[in-house]
Amino acid sequence: MKLRIGNGYDIHRLVSGRPLILGGQQLEHPAGLGLDGHSDADVVVHAIMDALLGALSLGDIGQYFPPDDPRWKGANSLELLEQVVALVQQRGWQVVNVDSVIVAERPKLRPHIEAMRAAIASHMALEPEQVGVKATTNERLGAEGREEGISCHAVALLQQP
Repeated sequence: MKLRIGNGYDIHRLVSGRPLILGGQQLEHPAGLGLDGHSDADVVVHAIMDALLGALSLGDIGQYFPPDDPRWKGANSLELLEQVVALVQQRGWQVVNVDSVIVAERPKLRPHIEAMRAAIASHMALEPEQVGVKATTNERLGAEGREEGISCHAVALLQQP
């Protein structure tokens, strides 16, 4: 059996007038902020997609879903994730598991973690136990700590039977 590991990272700026979507869930930010981006700016799903692509040396999501392409304006990142998973499967690989860490001061994410895991798992044809989503603050340090943005780190393990 062959194994591959990939890692991914994404960060988007918090702005007024945009929805806050994390892990496929629309959340309410206490200051009414959302993530700025060409698509829905879901940093969790973007980081997972980059981890999957990285495991197979397939580039990054900007290569497949360029931010200057109008087709991806406002795109649902979970639907883009399905396309990335299909790319992995077309190359003869399957996802063993993914794990992610969201870095955000607010909102509190614990109440939403299970729904995020379920949504991501569903769009990857995985069981929720194969999807890790954790959250941490940045202890008020850096861009995330100043609530200028939210970031996410992710890893993916793939196997080829």
